[in-house]
Amino acid sequence: MKKRFTPATIMTFFVIGLGLVGLNLIHADESVIPRTPDGKPDLQGVWANNSATPLERPEALGDKESLSDEEVASLQQTADTLFNGETDAAFGDEIFNAALAAEDDHESYDPDTGNYNHFWVEKRDFDNRTSLVVDPANGRLPEATEEGKARVMARAKHVREHPADSYTDRSNSDRCISYGVPFLQAGYNGYFQIVQNPDHVVILQEMIHEARIVPLDGRPHLDGISQYTGDTRGRWEGDTLVLETKNFSPKIHFRAGRGEGAGISHENLNLTERYSLIDSDTLQWALTISDPTTWSADWTAVVRMKRSAEPIFEYACHEGNYSMEGILAGHREQEAAVGGGAGE
Repeated sequence: MKKRFTPATIMTFFVIGLGLVGLNLIHADESVIPRTPDGKPDLQGVWANNSATPLERPEALGDKESLSDEEVASLQQTADTLFNGETDAAFGDEIFNAALAAEDDHESYDPDTGNYNHFWVEKRDFDNRTSLVVDPANGRLPEATEEGKARVMARAKHVREHPADSYTDRSNSDRCISYGVPFLQAGYNGYFQIVQNPDHVVILQEMIHEARIVPLDGRPHLDGISQYTGDTRGRWEGDTLVLETKNFSPKIHFRAGRGEGAGISHENLNLTERYSLIDSDTLQWALTISDPTTWSADWTAVVRMKRSAEPIFEYACHEGNYSMEGILAGHREQEAAVGGGAGE
């Protein structure tokens, strides 16, 4: 994990465009949109997702869709105090929620084995939004289906009862296999690099250095072949790059980690992504998730990406590295201490 010392360029915030509920349209200034020789918007470069906006709107905010500038400034100040580089690191929505609660301290994400400090995590950017989710309009994920709930509960039960009988009990991210697509976590290696030509676009994900090579030539999706990052096909709709992904492997789980949502298999998931430039330094990434076996309705989230002058370095994570040895050895020590054995 590297520390980025150069602040990203300050740029205009934006919201998702035409057709989504409850948002105002901000039109791109075509005069400042860089273009490739064939006239398409030039999306190439490194893009940073360091937004503090939570995926779902906190219940404490009720129906509040946006914050005042004063509220944003207050949250930013509170977060800067809580996560000043010397306190425990925090990830995901923890930073927004801790700042919203105006806590004097926050719970370590790893209270058992210890945490490193927030120096190693990028500073998060607060804005007026209260959720990344824009549809449903309440800023929260649709209700899970009974099948979806059962799947999450079954996986959670297995993780509690068999946290590390074997390496296969650990998550794909622990095993350095994949953090999954889409990778929504901000602030911790939430960087992407885009390379494009008339026939293909490549999206390199910093977290475990995964590269999706996406054809734009209209070829059909794979038939009967599943992959960890799915099977992606792309096209241009005006100045918007649209990517559609299906055929996810059942071996990978949405949102990758061990928390809420980790039991949701990608197997039945369809992902539609829309990338559009608002200006030369602002990229809008809108994602629509569809899985009728998991959620009662489709849902859409919008991520604000900022251009970064920093390069993406190798994320040196490989399956079977020393961290897995330490995890399994630690659990064997715990079992020995209580007189148990693996799986008991």
